[in-house]
Amino acid sequence: MDDFLELSYTNSPLLNNARNQQVVNQAEAERIRALTTKLQLSLNANYLFAPVYVTDAGHKGFDINSSGATNYYGYDLGTTNGGSLQGLLVANQPLFAGRRADILAAQSLVNAQIDQNTVKLTRHDLEKAITDQYILCLLDKKQVSNSTANMKIIDQQRLIVKKLVNASLLKNSDLILLNIEYENNQNILLTYQAAYHKNLLELRIMSGSRDTTEVELAALELKLKTPVDRSAYLEKFRLDSLGLVATQNAFETKYRPQISVFGNTGLNATHFNNVYDRFGLAAGLSLTWSILDGHQKEISRRKTTLQLRSVAFNKSTAQLQNDLRKKQALDELMSYDGRVKNQQKQLSDYESLLSSYRTQIIQAQLSVIDFINVLKNRTTAQRDLLQLETNRNLLINAYNYWNW
Repeated sequence: MDDFLELSYTNSPLLNNARNQQVVNQAEAERIRALTTKLQLSLNANYLFAPVYVTDAGHKGFDINSSGATNYYGYDLGTTNGGSLQGLLVANQPLFAGRRADILAAQSLVNAQIDQNTVKLTRHDLEKAITDQYILCLLDKKQVSNSTANMKIIDQQRLIVKKLVNASLLKNSDLILLNIEYENNQNILLTYQAAYHKNLLELRIMSGSRDTTEVELAALELKLKTPVDRSAYLEKFRLDSLGLVATQNAFETKYRPQISVFGNTGLNATHFNNVYDRFGLAAGLSLTWSILDGHQKEISRRKTTLQLRSVAFNKSTAQLQNDLRKKQALDELMSYDGRVKNQQKQLSDYESLLSSYRTQIIQAQLSVIDFINVLKNRTTAQRDLLQLETNRNLLINAYNYWNW
C-alpha cells in the first residue's frame, strides 16, 4: 500500500497545485516588500501635439507649436503651451516603509502557510482514500481465493462421486448436482475476479499509476493509532484567523503616513526652438496620509471581529464533531470484535461438519445434496466473515483518519 500512497503523493493534481501556490505566495510576499521599500526607476516620455490656426495680421495659417499667437482657433495656449516634449528618468524611494511592507507581506505569508496546511490535509485525505480502496481490493482477492478453494473441494468430490457412481453406490444425478455446483462457483469466481480487476484499476487511477498488470496485493494489518492531544484539523481554523487579522492589518496601513522622496532628470520643454536648453532635474518629498474616509476602518474592524467569531464557532463545532466521529467508530468496532469472533466460531463448525460430510459421502452414507448445502452455508459464512473483517478495517481507517 505504501507504493500506491507514494504514487498518489507524486501524481495528485491537488497536491501539485497547493505546493506551487505555496511558492507563489512566498514570491508575492517578496514582490510586496520590493514594491513598498525598494527604489523604483522609470522612464517617462510623451509629446503633446496641439496645433492651432492663427489669424493674426501678417501671420495666418496653421502653427504646429505656437509660442504666442493672439487670435487663433484651437486649444487655449494657456492650457497646452502649444505642445510639450518630455523625456524623464524618474526615481521614487519610499521612506520608513519597512513596517508597512511586513504587514502587507504578512497576508501572502499566511496564505503560504494555508497552502502548506492544505498539502498536509490533502495527503491525509489521500491516505484514507487509498487505504479504503486497498481494503476493498483485499476483500475481492480473498473472495477469489475462497472461491478457488471451494472449486477445488468440489472438483475433488466430483472424482470421488464419479467412482461411486461407476460402482453403482451413488446415483448419476448426484454427479450432475456437483457439476452444476462447480459451474455455479466458477461463475462466482469470475465475478470476484472481475471485481478485483475493477477495484485494482480504480486504486491505480486514484494513485496515478500507469501500471496495468495484474498483481497480488500484500496483506494489510491496521491498528488503532494512539489518541492525539490536539487535532491537526484545528490548524485550518488557526490559519483562517491569522489570515483575517493579516487582512485587517493590511487594510489599516492606508491610515499610516506614507513618505517618499522622488526625483527626475531629463528633457522637459514646451517649444522646439529652445529644446536644447531644457535639460534639468527636480526632486522633492511626498506625503500621503488618509485622515477621514467615512469610518471605514471601524466598519472593517467590526466585520473582521464577526468573521473571527464565526471561525471560532466553526472550530468548536468541528472539534465536537471530530470527537463524536471517533467515539462512533470505537463503539462500532466493539460490536464488530464480538461479531467477528462469533463468525469465526461458526465457520470453524462448518469446516468440521464439511470434513465429516466428505468422509460420509466416500462411505456412501450421505447424499450429495446435504454436502452441497453445507458447502453453501460454509461459503456464506466465509463471505460474511470477510465482510465483517473488511468493515472492521474500514472503521479502523476511519478512526485513524479523524484521530489526527
